[in-house]
Parts: sequence; C-alpha cells; structure tokens
Amino acid sequence: MRHFLAGIALAALVLAAPIAQAGGPIVIKFSHVVAENTPKGQAANKFKELVEQRLAGKVKVEVFPNSQLYGDNKVLEAMLLGDVHIAAPSLSKFSKFTKKLQIFDLPFLFKDIHAVDRFQKSPDGKKLLASMKKKGLLGLGYLHNGTKQLSASRPLRLPAEAKGLKFRIQSSDVLAAQFEAIHALPLKKPFSEVFTLLQTKAIDGQENTWSNIYSKKFFEVQEYITESNHGVIDYLIITSVEFWTELPDDIRGEVQKAMDEAVAFGNKVALDKAVADRKKILDSGRSKILELTAQERDAWVKAMKPVWKKFEKQIGKDLIEAAAKSNG
Repeated sequence: MRHFLAGIALAALVLAAPIAQAGGPIVIKFSHVVAENTPKGQAANKFKELVEQRLAGKVKVEVFPNSQLYGDNKVLEAMLLGDVHIAAPSLSKFSKFTKKLQIFDLPFLFKDIHAVDRFQKSPDGKKLLASMKKKGLLGLGYLHNGTKQLSASRPLRLPAEAKGLKFRIQSSDVLAAQFEAIHALPLKKPFSEVFTLLQTKAIDGQENTWSNIYSKKFFEVQEYITESNHGVIDYLIITSVEFWTELPDDIRGEVQKAMDEAVAFGNKVALDKAVADRKKILDSGRSKILELTAQERDAWVKAMKPVWKKFEKQIGKDLIEAAAKSNG
C-alpha cells in the first residue's frame, strides 16, 4: 500500500509539471466558466495574446471558456492533479482551502470597487494570494466582476422590508449570515438556476453585479433593483504551486507580467461594462432602480455590520481593519 500511495504522489507531481510537447513549447491550460465576451473571458484571451507574443515558440496558452473542461466546483481538484494550470473561480469558492478569503463576502466592507482594488494591491491583499500555498494553490491576481446590487419582487429601501423574503446566494456562510441578519431567508442555489427561480417566484430576490443582472436577464423578472453596492463579486486567478515552481525562472517572470497586464485590462473592461449595463437596465424600463439616501444606506450597514464580528476569528480582526482602511 505504501508503494502504491508513493506512486500516486509521484504521478501527481509529474502531471503538475508544465506540459511540453516533444521538442515544442510549454502548454498552459487556462480554464474558466464564462463566455469569451465577458471581462473574465477577455482577460483570459488577452493573457494568451501577451504570452504567445512575448514567448513565441516557448509557451502556448490554451483557453477553455464556458466550462468546456471543468466547472468552478471541480477545477481546483483538476488543477492539483495537473489537468488544468490556470483558472479563475469566484472568491467564494475557496472556503474549504482558506477562511481568510471570506473577507470579500463581508457586507458593506468596501464603499466601491476602487476601495476593493486598493486593498487587493496592498501588502495585506497581496499576502492573501499565498494564503493557500500549503494546500498547493497559489493566487496570481484578482479579477473584478463588480459590486453587488439587491434585486427583489418588491421595493427594498430599508432592511426591514426584506424580512421573510427568499434570496438566492452563492455557497458562502458569510452571505447566509448577511441575509439572516435582516431576517430574510438565504438559499444556496446554482447560478444557472437563478433566472428560472425568479421567473417562477420560487425565490423573491437575489444579489449580483450589474453585468450579471443584465447578461442573465434577471432584470426582466425582477421589478426592483436596490443600488446597494453592499458587496463584491471578484475572481481569483489561481495556479498550482507545483506547476508554478516548475516553470523556468525567466518564463515564470514573463508569464506573471503578462497576467498582471491581462488582469488590469480585464478590470477596465469590467468597470466600463458595469456602467454600460446599468444604463441598459435603466433604459429598458423593466426594472426600477432604487437609489438609497445616506440615511437608508446607513440602516442597511447597521443591520448587516454585525456579520463582521461573527466571522472575525476566522478571517482575522487585523485583516478586516486593514480592508476597511482602503475606503480612504
């Protein structure tokens, strides 16, 4: 049995190494779950373009969009076995590897996407990229989707108005606690089912970014969208420690540089898209966008902020305070 397990470990290490064709370039497989015209899809294609431009003949990047290889729930396991080399799951997908990334699910921690960006570029934010190193995973950068808004079948200006309503959430204990704090009912459901659940009234609302609300047509089956900007949906560009360390030093440096530029490009696309998609929703007349007054927003903050304390031990009080300082 000992020899058998040793054989599996050795096979995993071999698979995790960069895949090079005989006498050919290193092949990097980049798997993601969205379409190529999304900010994430465009960032992945930009990464491919930059790498193959600067490392022509040395490195080839193969991008697999739309879950062609794996969904977010399976891709990390595949990565540790060497079947995929780079992926970009939602930050909410990493809770079984580290609890520290739950910081990005805390409600009203960041006042806008620029504050998120400042924290992610800070020493504390960069340190989080290596928070799963002992589990074999290494972050290469953060990619924005945008800040979250709250849609519902009734107008929500104050947290008390959400009492008893059913909201779809990602698989996150922090997000569950967020809705429980306002006496609503959180339901962990796949993203692919949200439109049907809203359309059939199986749920009353959901939280999402402007681009997701528009591209998935949630605004067509939700009468009201509260412009709350209460949270963030971002992705973590991830690779395996084994794959990354096996890359030659000069290649690794160029790949990281290309990734940094691709992420900056994708984040600009995400910001522009959020503004454009909000306008498209407004112009459609299908949903009414509710802009909160300062007093109304304060009521939401007061109701949800106790969630910070609830997860303080898991995330770290110092880390939460550092993130809050990014608001300026």
